[in-house]
Amino acid sequence: MNTLHDDQVAAFRRDGFLFPFAMLGKNEIQTCLAALGRFEERLGCPLPRADRKWNTMAHAHLPWFNELVRDPRILDVIEDLIGPDILVWTSTFWIKEPGSPAFAAWHQDNAYFGLLPSEQVCAWLALSDADGQSGCMEVLSWRGAPRLLHHAPNQYSDSINRGSQTVVEPFDASQPETMAPKAGSFSIHHGLCLHYSGPNWAAHRRIGLGFNYMPAHVRVDGPVRMAAMLVRGQDKWGHFDLIEPPVTESDPDSLALHEDIYARYGANYREQIARHEREFTASE
Repeated sequence: MNTLHDDQVAAFRRDGFLFPFAMLGKNEIQTCLAALGRFEERLGCPLPRADRKWNTMAHAHLPWFNELVRDPRILDVIEDLIGPDILVWTSTFWIKEPGSPAFAAWHQDNAYFGLLPSEQVCAWLALSDADGQSGCMEVLSWRGAPRLLHHAPNQYSDSINRGSQTVVEPFDASQPETMAPKAGSFSIHHGLCLHYSGPNWAAHRRIGLGFNYMPAHVRVDGPVRMAAMLVRGQDKWGHFDLIEPPVTESDPDSLALHEDIYARYGANYREQIARHEREFTASE
């Protein structure tokens, strides 16, 4: 039985994004925030001040985070969009402290992923209210014609993106749509959906969790062998080394796994930045 109506699926195909979806109740939100607090206590600082690696791939070493990644309330929506065989590609904490100038310039997630075909989608789960003041996402419809645009890395010192990238070719940003999820709800956007988020001028932390999913038939176009987690269906293709969910919080085995897959992710990201520039330079 499908979770999404036909008109919702059609809207996603037309625009590249879909929202909002209610998910977590108040008690579930508080449980997640308490778990985040434990993690930051172990790190000895807030996540935005910690080593970048701790913001990424948390599903590999934090069971509570992994349970969210595998939650049927999200996976049922994802399945209606990309099919029944689902891998988790990456996961990310997206936290902006009150008054933080951190922002994400206009970009597409799949610019530096190297995924073929480009069928990755992100579920963005809010653990605090996100609106225009606190730096929620703004998105642009691809109007039924998705395509990858030319990006350049290392453009902004306050960027929260790994590559500090932005789109460097002309595009029409005159009609953005604001995705302002309430705490406990999530949105969906495709890897080719153009999006942006501004600084957090609110008095509270803007806390979001990003879960990147893809159909199991997708592969990485590059030399680095990547890892992923099967969260629904089957993997009949074997393009990724499959990893298992963590059992306890940040135990030595899960931390070693996290270190390994984070290193692979970084190596692939650097490879894809160079490849992206070569391909766009050659086409000009």
